[in-house]
Amino acid sequence: MCWKPMATSASPLSQGVPSPVFDAQAVKADFPILATTVHGGQPLVYLDSGATSQKPRFVLDVERAYYEQSNAAVHRGAHALAEAATEAFEQARKGIAQFVGAQAQDLVFTKNATESLNLAAYAFSNATAIAQWDPASVDSRFVLRPGDSVVVTEMEHHSNLVPWQELCRKTGATLRWIPLTEEGRLDLSGLDSIIDESTRVVSVVHQSNILGTINPVRLIMDRAHAVGAIGVVDACQSIPHMPVNVHEVGADLLAWSGHKMLGPTGIGCLWGTTDILSSMSPFLSGGSMIEMVQMDGSTFAAPPQRFEAGTPVVAQAVALNAAVTYLQALGMADVAAHEHALAGYALEGLSKLEGVRVIGPLSNVDRGSAISFVVEGLHPHDVGQVLDSRGVAVRVGHHCAWPTCRRFGVPSTTRLSPYIYNDESDIDAALEGILAAQSYFGVK
Repeated sequence: MCWKPMATSASPLSQGVPSPVFDAQAVKADFPILATTVHGGQPLVYLDSGATSQKPRFVLDVERAYYEQSNAAVHRGAHALAEAATEAFEQARKGIAQFVGAQAQDLVFTKNATESLNLAAYAFSNATAIAQWDPASVDSRFVLRPGDSVVVTEMEHHSNLVPWQELCRKTGATLRWIPLTEEGRLDLSGLDSIIDESTRVVSVVHQSNILGTINPVRLIMDRAHAVGAIGVVDACQSIPHMPVNVHEVGADLLAWSGHKMLGPTGIGCLWGTTDILSSMSPFLSGGSMIEMVQMDGSTFAAPPQRFEAGTPVVAQAVALNAAVTYLQALGMADVAAHEHALAGYALEGLSKLEGVRVIGPLSNVDRGSAISFVVEGLHPHDVGQVLDSRGVAVRVGHHCAWPTCRRFGVPSTTRLSPYIYNDESDIDAALEGILAAQSYFGVK
């Protein structure tokens, strides 16, 4: 009873994908939700994929097929369904790992990227606490003391900032950050003094969710390793949008989420080197992550099971693997090229609108397609509401990057974040909506 995902008529696997750069309108047809209308018949223009992407029919069908054909508890039963579920789960792990150039045994499933980053931070706080009573049982690389430092950047999502703030609060370590230039890029002029011999961990975002900036993470990871620090990368906004190989990034730990790359909610990933994962204390404890349990103590399984306590995210992993299959069929180089062109088109269009200021890089070099902006005389929420009334879905607020907003003196921004199912007509709709907002509120 071997379960296998079936390609659907709406999948790029069955209908083929134009090359070298795909047809976004053909791709859009694979996403049922994008055929809906809002506000009394307005066609939906979805430009909020930086928050969460939509799901193609292929992914939805694969997840449903798993539940209909193979749903069972994995790694436990000896019956046919359990064997089929376990095979589907571990094949998903293998496929998702290969997507980023990794080995399956180095990929941990979590419920989202926030949990992945917390898992990394808790490895340090747990080791620090255990070291007070049993120093021989923990890896000293994870033990923090007053005088040690943790380094992030000024453009981090709260999920890659608050866990490290909490780690410093628990251990007495000092939090440092790499500042930003006026253009919205990292100011690396003082990197060697920020990441120094006191630094134990460096955690940075690969591509900013608010500024769109693509950071030179390999350079930063190399500097971290030069002083003996462990390097962590938040890849939530890069893995869905460009080819990423974990070994080329140079990190020890790398986190991302499934729902931003056509997959379901409820699943995140944490990749780590074999050495680092094997040295980390578990984050959650209970069933499935144990090796041996006795009344006076327990030992833990090898990674990745050590970090997957309880019933794992089986259906979500199977569906995320289907999303990976879909993206591979498109080609990640083509995905990146498509978004690069859209970003350039949007930046040019915004530059022609009076009173509109982009927050982040103005050039299309080393930046992704997420573009934040403010409109003089208008609150971003007002801009977002006018756009929504015209069927254009964008993000407004601080985008879980409050310190970044403060750095640029704005309370919040409006953000466009297109993806594979968007084209220039969607950007045009957003630009027309901004003009409509200016007209409606009389600021132009």
